[in-house]
Amino acid sequence: MRQLPAVFRRELGSYFATPLAYVFILIFLVLSGVFTFYLGRFFESNQASLAPFFNFHPWLYLFLVPAIAMRLWAEERKSGSIELLMTLPISRFEAVAGKFLAAWAFAGLALLLTFPLVLTVNYLGEPDNGAILTGYLGSWLLAGAYLAIGSCMSALAKNQVIAFILAVSLSFLFVVSGFPLVLDAFAGWAPQWLLDAVASLSFLVRFDAISKGVLDLRDLLYFVSLIAAWLAATAVVVDLKKAD
Repeated sequence: MRQLPAVFRRELGSYFATPLAYVFILIFLVLSGVFTFYLGRFFESNQASLAPFFNFHPWLYLFLVPAIAMRLWAEERKSGSIELLMTLPISRFEAVAGKFLAAWAFAGLALLLTFPLVLTVNYLGEPDNGAILTGYLGSWLLAGAYLAIGSCMSALAKNQVIAFILAVSLSFLFVVSGFPLVLDAFAGWAPQWLLDAVASLSFLVRFDAISKGVLDLRDLLYFVSLIAAWLAATAVVVDLKKAD
């Protein structure tokens, strides 16, 4: 665990060493504003709430977060620097966790920069700031889930574009798993417990409750467990692919 902070600092610094960080943050802030004020009809709702802001996060993250994650391991493998990384006195856990935490902190920074929306909604009315706080927590956990999946896909693919496509495709399945259209495909032959299990995997179902201020321990454990599982899978893939 001693080398974890070093990996974290190295990775976080690499984002800001190129225009990638600034471009991502700008795109995220612009799209967040467009989705909130125009598609979400913030002013037309006449409610002091950031629900229009949080409602679009599962779809906004579906494409933006894999764009962060795709470089985590694919770039290391393509450039050959993964061989150097693996020879350093760090454990596989420290390498995987350090890269993930740096990407998660970067996503959290982009999310924190939306604070003008909080100031705006408080200026216009008297919102439930507790619900807003839990919404931000849920959004950050959601970003972490996308990143963990993207990290594994990045370790699996040497090409960043392929890693991006794989991460988006797999994340999309987690988003729509609770949709009636998907559940209807299982309803004809699957038992009820399987239908409930598939529906419980949906990011939308879990995030929707948290974004409304309902902080259920089961939802928190879902995101934490999913992140841990995909990071463990990443460590296994990195170990298997290190010689490629």
